[in-house]
Amino acid sequence: MALQVLGISLSMLGLAGTILICALPMWRVTAFIGTNIVVAQVFWEGLWLNCVYERTGQMQCKMYDALLDLDPDLQAARGLVAVAMALACLAFVIFLMGAECTNCLSQPRAKARIVVASGVTFVLAGVTAMAPVSWTAHSIIRDFHNPMLHDVLKREMGAAIYVGWVTAGLLVVGGGVLCSSCPPPRAHYSTRYTQATPATHTSYAIKNYV
Repeated sequence: MALQVLGISLSMLGLAGTILICALPMWRVTAFIGTNIVVAQVFWEGLWLNCVYERTGQMQCKMYDALLDLDPDLQAARGLVAVAMALACLAFVIFLMGAECTNCLSQPRAKARIVVASGVTFVLAGVTAMAPVSWTAHSIIRDFHNPMLHDVLKREMGAAIYVGWVTAGLLVVGGGVLCSSCPPPRAHYSTRYTQATPATHTSYAIKNYV
């Protein structure tokens, strides 16, 4: 029971983190390098919108007009993050069917197998969440060290990238803990037979006349 509580708690934190990185517009932020140290505006780019933060304290956000406005890595990140959230939600539903605190099933071995299946699904969700975050980070680092790209166009990794790595780790670790909930061993019953002593003719005769 304690392992299941620990595993589902870590996995739920991972699911919350996945929803957070999907909503945060901080996948890419303005890089302050070279002479671009003091700027009037800071640009944030997310999966669904981009924001401009001005030195006056005002911030304006705008949804992307079209899917093609996004870079290929962010386009793929949209789909993969959505898939990761769907897998995590599915894993939670599967867990509820086999958790020890629910009465959906009565057989302990069947419930343990369902919990293991939910753990595998959480691990898949973590791997799916890790892929877009790592891909976007690689793209940002590659462009940052590209000498052909102007300093104004270079970006740094935002908070959503780091939250995404932690989120993927929580999903993988939580799923791994749930996978350790092995089914209980089957009970083996040993049948012992006692050899019957055959009745002799003498004893049979005595019983008849007593």
